[in-house]
Amino acid sequence: MNDRVAGGGVPLKEAKVRATPKGRGVDPLALAEVQALLGSAPRRRDLLIEHLHRIQDCYGHLSDRHLAALAQEMRLALAEVYEVATFYHHFDVVKDGAAPPAATTVRVCDSIACELAGARELLDRLPGMLGRDVRVVHAPCIGRCESAPAAVVGRHPVLNATPEAVKALVAKRAVEHPDAKPVKKAAEVDVLAYNPARGVSPGYVGYDAYRAAGGYRLIADCLADRRTREDVTRTMEDAGLRGLGGAGFPAGRKWRIVAAEPAPRVMAVNIDEGEPGTFKDRYFLERDPHRFLEGMLVAAWAAGVGEIYVYLRDEYAGCRGLLEHELARLKAAPPCALPPIHLRRGAGAYICGEESAMIESIEGKRGMPRLRPPYVAQVGLFGHPTLEHNMETVFWVREIVERGAAWFAGHGRNGRKGLRSFSVSGRVRKTGVHVAPAGITVRELVDEHCGGMLDGHELYAYLPGGASGGILPASMSDIPLDFDTLNKHGCFIGSAAIVILSQHDRAVDAARNLLRFFRDESCGQCTPCRVGTAKALSLMERPKWDRALLEELCQAMADASICGLGQAAPNPIRCVVKYFAHELE
Repeated sequence: MNDRVAGGGVPLKEAKVRATPKGRGVDPLALAEVQALLGSAPRRRDLLIEHLHRIQDCYGHLSDRHLAALAQEMRLALAEVYEVATFYHHFDVVKDGAAPPAATTVRVCDSIACELAGARELLDRLPGMLGRDVRVVHAPCIGRCESAPAAVVGRHPVLNATPEAVKALVAKRAVEHPDAKPVKKAAEVDVLAYNPARGVSPGYVGYDAYRAAGGYRLIADCLADRRTREDVTRTMEDAGLRGLGGAGFPAGRKWRIVAAEPAPRVMAVNIDEGEPGTFKDRYFLERDPHRFLEGMLVAAWAAGVGEIYVYLRDEYAGCRGLLEHELARLKAAPPCALPPIHLRRGAGAYICGEESAMIESIEGKRGMPRLRPPYVAQVGLFGHPTLEHNMETVFWVREIVERGAAWFAGHGRNGRKGLRSFSVSGRVRKTGVHVAPAGITVRELVDEHCGGMLDGHELYAYLPGGASGGILPASMSDIPLDFDTLNKHGCFIGSAAIVILSQHDRAVDAARNLLRFFRDESCGQCTPCRVGTAKALSLMERPKWDRALLEELCQAMADASICGLGQAAPNPIRCVVKYFAHELE
């Protein structure tokens, strides 16, 4: 008997040493496959989502065996890997013994603009047309609202989609990948590739053309002390540029706040525009990416930032190829000293458009909003003071600094100042991004920029700020569209996503669509949002609304939700009750 005893005189048994780590065993073949995919890439915790993408891109799903191998390779608990993999829509986690998903997945957007354009017909007809070897799933907004209805086959968007067009692309893909075997090289991954010879849109401005037109001269002047941080920051303040991702915080003031924090400071650029009806960031990125990149560099310089992270939504596969190409050109022939610039890929989560949830995702975690304070300008990415900006905000920086604050502020109507990029979808002749004066009314926007309403359609209602911004009737179409002008009506402009409804639509149906989106996209962290959105939708689907109960629920969500998703989810409900009560009778 062992002579070691416990305090009470009970003999202690020898501790057994495990031959393998506790938990799921790691398949040697799976480990070798993961190691081959990762290659020499660092195994840092913040790269977890990037590494999950590598596996998903190669095999079309995430198996338990590969997740266990990845956990061992990254020295993480399997639970950490599993909770991240199961959080994001674009990761398909397949448990042991379960059949993997079909080789081809077709995602059909059923958010508000696509539903208006006939997405339901696609979802109803495609499964029967495509057969069992193709998976058809509904998807939240994919940022193609101007070409609704939209679908995605693999990574390839189908614009103004018809069942026949989707079927044709599925057949083409089957010919290109007849055996549906895993692909091993990035170049073979089914992605909408960027073609550097032609760009992705007419009039595309690549690196050489941008430099030839004076591009990157501003940031070179800044770094050479031909401009001062104070002068550039004051220009932004005088111009009145506010954050164009939705919150509307003054850009110049944000630079000052971050610059006053101790170094090191970092920057996070948000291109995760998942708000239904919004596609302006993609529009600019597909046409003039270096204007955005130079504005980003100027903002980073002004705030004393030493490292930049760009977070791009996974739905924009073509934009990712574009950015990778143009960043490589920029780094290969830099016009000046560049800070480290990292491109990070989202994985399908609307909540990551919220700045702190985006930061969590960049760090390789579930995209759940943080409680504030502290604010991200104080304690943000990796614990450092962080300058967070929407892509379009920095897109304007070069033009404002070069032309002067008075140029930008000189635009505007109805007492407002500046320019806004309106993403317009719905029942108008010319959908798309329209740059117009801040303060323009929706009636003016439709008539002057959108070519009027479609034949047979009259303006009935509109969403002034995407899914979150509420719904207003045509009788209120003369309200100036800008920050703060809509608040007293229970709405807001947000990212300026305008969805136009006609007399053939109902605000009640639109509100149900929006609440379905909020329910599906709630991160689940807080009870008022997680339970409230689901309960609200169930009440809205009844033949007769219990308005008193719905209002009680709306107040609880608005008061107690952690972030803007739950706080804004009541807006469409309240707008229907206030402005479209006749639809509830």
